[in-house]
Formats: sequence, C-alpha cells, structure tokens
Amino acid sequence: MSPSRNGDDVTITLGVEEELFLVDPDSRDLLSDPDPGIFEACIAAGGGQQVVREFLRSQIETNTAVHDSVAGVREGLTAARRIVVNAARAHGAAVIATSAHPFAAWEAQLPTPKDRYRQFASTYQETVRRLVICGMHVHAGFGDFDTRVRVMTALRRYLPLFIGLSASSPFGEGRESGFKCNRLNLFEAMPRTSIPGPLHSHAEYEALLGEYRRMAFIKDGSEIWWDIRPSHKFPTVELRICDTCPRPAPTWEAKAAGWSPLRCATLSEAGGDAGAPSPAAQAPRPAMWRSGRAGAGPGRALQAAPGGRPGRRQPRSSGRGSPDSASRRRR
Repeated sequence: MSPSRNGDDVTITLGVEEELFLVDPDSRDLLSDPDPGIFEACIAAGGGQQVVREFLRSQIETNTAVHDSVAGVREGLTAARRIVVNAARAHGAAVIATSAHPFAAWEAQLPTPKDRYRQFASTYQETVRRLVICGMHVHAGFGDFDTRVRVMTALRRYLPLFIGLSASSPFGEGRESGFKCNRLNLFEAMPRTSIPGPLHSHAEYEALLGEYRRMAFIKDGSEIWWDIRPSHKFPTVELRICDTCPRPAPTWEAKAAGWSPLRCATLSEAGGDAGAPSPAAQAPRPAMWRSGRAGAGPGRALQAAPGGRPGRRQPRSSGRGSPDSASRRRR
C-alpha cells in the first residue's frame, strides 16, 4: 500500500508481528506437535495477514499488512487473531495470547523442522530450548537507514514504557516469577539481546555486524536480537521489547503510547534537531528492570531519562505528537 503522511509531514508506516501459543482446548497445555492443517488453513484464509511458523511447533506467528495508523494496525491484528483462532478451532486446538505459558514444561516442546531452527538448537542448546515465550514486534518504516539508526538510538530511553504497558508473562513452569514481565529475564540468557549501544549511522551498524561476522558469531543481522534494532528484512526500525497481550486493549495502548515518541524522534531527526543527548546504553536499565518487575500499575513510575515521562517529550520544533485519537483506549 502507499503510505500517507501524518499531520507533521513525517511518513511513518506500521506493521506488527505477534507470536501466539497453540494449546489443547481442554487441558490448556501446549500442543507440542499441533495439526499442520492449522497453518495451511491460516495461509488459505489470507486477507492481507500472513501466518508463519516459529521456533517451537506450539507457536504460531501472525504478520499484519503495512498500515499508516495505529487504528489500521488494530484492525489488522484483530483480523489476524481471528484467522488463527478459527483455524485452530477447526483442527481441535485453541489459541492463547500471552508471553509465557503458565505451566507448560519446556522439555516437552519440539522445534519446528527447519534448517535455521535446527542450527539454533545446535548452537544455543538448553538456552534456546527453555524459551517457551512469545513476543510482539512493532515495525516502523520511515526515512533512510541512517535516519532509522539514529531514531533507534533516541528511542532506547522509552523502552521501559513498552515493558510496563505490555507486561503479560508473570508465570512459568507452574510458578509465579515475581515479575510482571519475566519473558525478558529468560530471553536475555541469549547472546546479542537487551539494549543496543548508541549507534549513529548505517556505517557504524554495518561495522558492528562485520565484527560479529568476522568472529563467526552471526551470519547476518537477523541474529541480532536487541530490544530495538534495524530490521534485517524490511526498511524499518523493529521494536522487539513488547509482550504479547492476552487482551487487545493493552496492545493498542502500548502502540499508541509509542506513537508519540516515535513521531517526535523522527521529527527531530528530520529537522536536524537531535534533541537532548541520547543517554548511555545503561541509563534505561534500572527503569527497565523496575517496569518488568512491577508493570505499569498506579504509582509505578516509568520515567527512563531526565526531562519528562516517556511518551511526553516533544521536539523543539513542534508541539504536536500525540497518539491518534482513535487509539487512545485505556484498560
């Protein structure tokens, strides 16, 4: 589709990948080897949404079409969930939307028979086999690669906000973790995760990837699993930090809250105004830990950097930057 321009003359397109679990409709335990017909039915349903396999056979991933508003993404995610739910029901399964299954045994799960996943299982061993988790990845398309890298660096200070708003992984292996978002604690056992260091150009990013390739750590940028990264596949910045939400409302809330800092950072970059200096990579970490631990309940601050709350900072050149009015929904 052709992207449109928002009122601030900054072109931003959005797309979302959402990972879900396939479960037994009676026990609610994960289906370690679900009927392949589920995936075939999803593909046949089409409708502009894509459905693909993930590392575990018990996982299924939806990809929305490209949209130019949060409202459009909402409609796409709703349609994608409906496709998966209907396909699963027709093949004796059910779907749950959460970022960590509350009691499934990781030892019982089977990897998807795909060369890439076989290589992951061989390389990362129990570290990756323990990842019975799902996430939501938001892609924002705008500008050239240099611009996207600089905006990615600027957006790191807002990462605690996204954790707090989307947190939905408090349980695992039959226990309460004590964290509202325990997914990141599990995922950060993998290499090349968490917050990226400050990068300011495509050249800097490629130099880093070149070093990783030289040391045989990676084959390409798809094996960089930062909380936010330049997409390897699309001309987008990929926000990878959000949990999959059981109910749609927190999903829209998280994306709507992110719309403002994304637009502000992009406006500042487009106007040649980088705003306040980007914090060091470690600056948001205490706030990220607190957001993962406590979520976004009343009285729990999510401030990640001096100068204001996430989602409220405005570029010097514009007072605009609020989320779309259609997406301002609270739980």
